[in-house]
Amino acid sequence: MLSAKKPRKCSKTCNLSPDVLADTPRPGIRWALGVEYDGNGFCGWQRQLGQASVQQSLEEALSRLAGTAIPVTVAGRTDTGVHALCQVVHFDAPVQRSAESWLRATNTYLPDGVAVRWAQPVSAHFHARFSATARRYRYVILNRREKSALWRHHTAWVYSPLAIEPMQVAADLLLGTHDFSAFRASSCQANSPVRSLHRLTVSQRGDLISIDAEANGFLHHMVRNLAGVLIAIGRGDQSPQWAAEVLASRDRCQAGVTAPPGGLYFVAPRYPDEFALPVDAVDPGFLTGT
Repeated sequence: MLSAKKPRKCSKTCNLSPDVLADTPRPGIRWALGVEYDGNGFCGWQRQLGQASVQQSLEEALSRLAGTAIPVTVAGRTDTGVHALCQVVHFDAPVQRSAESWLRATNTYLPDGVAVRWAQPVSAHFHARFSATARRYRYVILNRREKSALWRHHTAWVYSPLAIEPMQVAADLLLGTHDFSAFRASSCQANSPVRSLHRLTVSQRGDLISIDAEANGFLHHMVRNLAGVLIAIGRGDQSPQWAAEVLASRDRCQAGVTAPPGGLYFVAPRYPDEFALPVDAVDPGFLTGT
């Protein structure tokens, strides 16, 4: 009498689709993701007990796809209400998945306010935070007398007319490597207040004014405090030279009001060419049409 064949045990990968297995980096490979998010409805990037955060949303989506917990490391944390066009994170994959799977499958598990834009394997020595050579932000101001129903959570509304020429004169006085203590929040935990501000430009298209900033790093609230100083100058409350005086004072109390978070966008970090990440191509022009 013939004995029945024992059923063959299925490996963990036998049910995976061909797109997952074909040319797929093996488990343990480090991945980088470009993440876009609307800061409304989140307490910011970082996990906080009892509050919705972008970090928690992303880690839960990745973990659900992988079937095991996946922590991520971010290029730079953002505050409540601050948006991102291309935040970059990295993680070490505990399972085998393709770039397409990390992208599309993760997006199916994310809330509407968060989306993965791209996924790419990177070398083991890549670090989302420490490999970054610079970071870019854009601050967007709606400058008209009437409030906006559509832009209310995505711009800072300033109803007084702003003159961008003196704003740019002031911005040029802040370029370079300085002690930016006057532009840091009292809660800032950075070891040093010295930063190198590579770019600070002011442009306008219609009712929208944008302030673009790029530096080797930013202090907590630094971009919003820079924007607050430039807005006061654009409104005529202060002369352009006041920006230099605030910088030299190293006193936060001299810098005036911190601009609201809704107008701030983390555009993208920059990395050395060796990592070949698609971050330099990120264009925030749609925010002002520039």
